[in-house]
Amino acid sequence: MELKEILETHFGLANTEIKKLAGYENVNYKVTTTGGSYILKTYRFDSQLFDILHAENEVLLVLADEKDYEFPKPLPFLDGSYIKTIEIDGIQQLCRMLSFLEGQFLGDIVPHENLAVHIGTFLAKMSLKLKGINNYTLKSREWEWDLQCFHLNQDYLQYIKNPRDRNLVRYFFQQYNGNVRDVIPKLRKQIIHNDANEWNLLIKDNVVSGIIDFGDVTHAPLINEVAIAMTYIAYDKPDPLKWAKNVLTGYHQVNSLLEAEIDVLYYLIAARLCTSVCNSALSKTKNPDNTYASVSELNAWSMLYKWIKYSPIQVRHEFKEALGFPTDKTDTVGTSIKRRLKHISPLLSISYKQPIAMDRAAFQYMYDKAGNTFLDAYNNIPHVGHSHPKVVEAAQRQMAILNTNTRYVYDLLAAYAERLLAKCPQSLNKVFFVNSGSAASDLAIRMAKAHTQKEHVMVMEHGYHGNTQQSIDVSDYKFSNSKGQGQKEYVLKTKLPDTYRGEFQDLDAGMNYAKGVDGLVQRHYGQIAAFITESVVGCGGQVPLANDYLKEVYPLIKEQGGVCIADEVQTGFGRLGDYFWGFEQQEVVPDILILGKPMGNGHPIGAVVTTDAVAASFDKGVEFFSSFGGNPVSCAVGLAVLEVIDEEGLQENAQVVGNYYRSLLKQLQNNYPTIGDVRGSGLFLGVDIVHEGTKLTNHALAQRLKNELRAKHILISTDGPDDSVLKTKPPLCFTKQNAETVVHTMDEILAKYT
Repeated sequence: MELKEILETHFGLANTEIKKLAGYENVNYKVTTTGGSYILKTYRFDSQLFDILHAENEVLLVLADEKDYEFPKPLPFLDGSYIKTIEIDGIQQLCRMLSFLEGQFLGDIVPHENLAVHIGTFLAKMSLKLKGINNYTLKSREWEWDLQCFHLNQDYLQYIKNPRDRNLVRYFFQQYNGNVRDVIPKLRKQIIHNDANEWNLLIKDNVVSGIIDFGDVTHAPLINEVAIAMTYIAYDKPDPLKWAKNVLTGYHQVNSLLEAEIDVLYYLIAARLCTSVCNSALSKTKNPDNTYASVSELNAWSMLYKWIKYSPIQVRHEFKEALGFPTDKTDTVGTSIKRRLKHISPLLSISYKQPIAMDRAAFQYMYDKAGNTFLDAYNNIPHVGHSHPKVVEAAQRQMAILNTNTRYVYDLLAAYAERLLAKCPQSLNKVFFVNSGSAASDLAIRMAKAHTQKEHVMVMEHGYHGNTQQSIDVSDYKFSNSKGQGQKEYVLKTKLPDTYRGEFQDLDAGMNYAKGVDGLVQRHYGQIAAFITESVVGCGGQVPLANDYLKEVYPLIKEQGGVCIADEVQTGFGRLGDYFWGFEQQEVVPDILILGKPMGNGHPIGAVVTTDAVAASFDKGVEFFSSFGGNPVSCAVGLAVLEVIDEEGLQENAQVVGNYYRSLLKQLQNNYPTIGDVRGSGLFLGVDIVHEGTKLTNHALAQRLKNELRAKHILISTDGPDDSVLKTKPPLCFTKQNAETVVHTMDEILAKYT
């Protein structure tokens, strides 16, 4: 049966003009007659859908007598029914007719802030009107556009092509599960429209005149109605929080909300955005010609990346303040420090003059207990990003399955070892797992002495390798401290090959520094078990080794029977951008590799990677065992970190963003003579702060910069012998925009104080 015949036979409508409209899953037609306009809605036949459409009509009929606003009114067939099964183009379809509402869509205008308040007011009045409906079909409805069924969208993550986008959405799934899922049974529920977006809300004279499309109507937490409207009014705005608050206040003025409902709004808004991008990704994959399904995608992604910058505490506070609820903004830092010092030694130092009481973190952002968001340009331990969902998921999943020690056989140990060694030079093919970089340093020295049967260890000036007694003994940063234990007799110290402040600064600096090492080696020839150094000396002030330095020094050590140890705890895993390991910059291959910090993204894991020969020598000694080294959870976490580095292209990101970041800092250096040097590569950079016109360290200005940046919610620290070098080693998900934020803020501070 053709459409005109259907309209005449079943509705008595003749001389009709029919126009096909865009739709998501059904086909709609605008029907124009001399008596008015209507919407003919058609759906592929489905018995469950038949019941849902009946329920939708019940809702619309309740709203039919509303005088202040317009809602679609169901138009009965000539026999009095509201839904019929009719064959169209040879296919059985469900058909229904609704009145057509005139007016502009919200998406067609530039709204005023007061309109956002009015949207809230309108939705509140509609909620009150729908409150008494008790429909069991809608109560039993479960599908992905209902936020209480958010988990149903998780299967669609696979269709989001960009891994970083996908993992951002995965993060919000985890946050929803941790902060909303268990609260849902305690929230007020009723029938809601469930889709107050800019293409459903109608506007006349800058106020809401009505709403269309009740196809998503459901029985759900009342607060979901508000969260959805807040999302769509805000997701294309530069300041989404302000616009969201306007909807919230308008709603609350008419239909009071509860504090428990406000507490989950941050996560519900994120969930709606994630639902949108998940379904857009699915639609683009399954039905690429349907652009209607992706109409909101760009705005949703834009707001998601803005939303992650907001602290959940800040959002909760601002929402509550807007509604007049009390908020607990008491500064708890002082109380927390007092409590900490009651049982924790002050030797465990605290960063910044104004310490921060952290509450949570995500990717390159950290959130304190007061609700402030900090851009983390400092912490290199969360290598792939704070709370990275893939790493978190790996740990949670494995912890629920098996966590034991290496005396039992489990495949994860071998799988992780294989994946890790695939990133190493071919000669480094044996791995010993421990719990930290410090433990790895300690073990590396033991292995070197066992293999060479020698005792002396050559170390780098200002080097740091950990907190065990053995690693402190080979860390000049520790043993040469005024409170340190002093240099042990078996420890030989060589000069830092610093091309900025050191003795040699030309192109041959590496070779010239190596000559000094040669003299030291000759004086202790045949006695040196190992030479250990970082590829970039962090505590020395983020100092890269002079070019070709290790290429000259390694042979000197090996010729007299020693081994070479590369400490890659800070510089490994792609941080330097051009290279996965720092030693690759020097075109050398060590005999022993020390790993820690970034390999577990904050999970305590470390490793020593070495050669067959060194491992064989160590095998002759007392059995090696680490209770937690290489446990299944650590292996799962380590594998996840490597997968994220590869799938998100984080080494390349470190290179691209790092080069850009360095160029911005170099430009800043041109404007401020107090910046003596900008050095490093990738996302491992140092900014040497000096007294103008000299290379004399400027401790006071460096500290001012660090603390002023902290006051402006940017985390950077200082290092170097005089603590005068700004160090920035952010998570590898850092962006060019983040780099611009840091440098622009530094510019403001330097302009003020220099």
